[in-house]
Amino acid sequence: MANIFSTNALRSFLLITGLFCLSLGSYAQNKTKKDTSQKSIAAPVIVPDTSKTNLLVPVTVKDSGKNGASEYLTLQQCIDYAMKHQPALNVSVINIDVAKTTNAINLAGALPQVNASGDLIHYIQQQQNSATNVNSGTGTTTTGGSRQSYANTFVPGISVSQSIFNPSILYAYKSAPLYVKQSQQANDSTKIAVVSSVSKSFYTLLLTLEQINVLKGDTTEFGKNLRDAYHQYQGGIVDETDYEQAQITLNNTIAQLKQANENVIPQYATLKQFMGFPPEQQFNVVFDTLQMQKSIHIDTTEQLQYEKRIEFQLLNTNKNLQLQLVDYYRHSWLPTLSAFFNYNLNFQNNTYADLLDSSYPTSQVGLSISIPIFTGFSRINNLHKAKLQEQILDWNQTELKSQIYTQYTTALANYKGNYFNLMLLQKNVALSRRVYFVVELQYKQGIVPYLNVITAQSNLITSEINYLNALFQVLSNKIDLEKSMGNISY
Repeated sequence: MANIFSTNALRSFLLITGLFCLSLGSYAQNKTKKDTSQKSIAAPVIVPDTSKTNLLVPVTVKDSGKNGASEYLTLQQCIDYAMKHQPALNVSVINIDVAKTTNAINLAGALPQVNASGDLIHYIQQQQNSATNVNSGTGTTTTGGSRQSYANTFVPGISVSQSIFNPSILYAYKSAPLYVKQSQQANDSTKIAVVSSVSKSFYTLLLTLEQINVLKGDTTEFGKNLRDAYHQYQGGIVDETDYEQAQITLNNTIAQLKQANENVIPQYATLKQFMGFPPEQQFNVVFDTLQMQKSIHIDTTEQLQYEKRIEFQLLNTNKNLQLQLVDYYRHSWLPTLSAFFNYNLNFQNNTYADLLDSSYPTSQVGLSISIPIFTGFSRINNLHKAKLQEQILDWNQTELKSQIYTQYTTALANYKGNYFNLMLLQKNVALSRRVYFVVELQYKQGIVPYLNVITAQSNLITSEINYLNALFQVLSNKIDLEKSMGNISY
């Protein structure tokens, strides 16, 4: 019995002694770490609360499914605003009226031309020879073979002419609807450019704003990790490198957030420029996330049709105008024929006070014809020049087809490649979130070092930003593809 008691007492003594030594060793180790850290790095007295950041976003992004405030503009609202206020688009609308007005000017010669004239004459010296049946306007009258002279003559008159046939007016009549069509197609081309520019600028702005949202969330998370690492370091649980790595990661994220915030300002200015929005006024943007996800799809099996491109249609109109010009020079040898009517009143008297007492009217009607016989070869040279310009337009059409095909194949390849990339990056985001969640739990349990947490979170940030880049890149590629196929609606 004494031996058993001695054995138990010995075991208890050894256990107490071991625990005391272990505590003493831990205290000494922690003390050593603290002294070493104070020599290598000066830890801040107060760790900043990075969950409250001063980097404010210049504009606010809200989901239209949750907030439909009037101060927020959707993409369609931005396009609608641009259709009314974009300077280049308004200029193209004015050009349509300019074309119509120019046609009215060119066709004015087909209408009757009425002119009024008058001559007031005072004769200083007249011929004194005898004459009979002197016409009005000579300042003399004849009675029974004697000639009577008047010192003052006033001859008012009115003339009316009507063109019956004129090659220039015929050319203006045939080309008038083509000029209007040309200006309308130029307006359509401007509208397509505005829709494309506003849409791509809108997507670029949203991409930056979404990146800001991601970086703000990550900055808050990294700030929390920094505080945790600092307190763990102070408690002697982790090494000083964990705290330093957390500080480096936080600084890099803050720098990216600051740069993204700065990028919003010029991107907003670019969107305003394409919209024709006043620079001094402000507005926010709003989008429907689900609708945006749905709108990335497009039928890639649709065949390219050159005739749907507005550039091709505009070139065809220019060719038709050139054909009218060739036809005009080919028939410019035809005569011009017009009818005229003149009516004059002849007032004569020796004193100005009695000048309008009596008048001698005359009137005439007739036809006038003009035939170009020799014009110094200008007609032949103009015809040759017009035919050469027609050949240039033919070659331009060939070149345009090649450009359209290149644009189409490039846009299609970019869309397909980025769409496939988007699907993979969407999976990467889900995997990165899962990995970060697991690694963070392992770190809290002391299984893995803090470097694994930083790597997992960096991969998550990269995956999220890459996914956003791919999403908005696909949307931009879709705009390019629709534009190359002539399918942009406005």
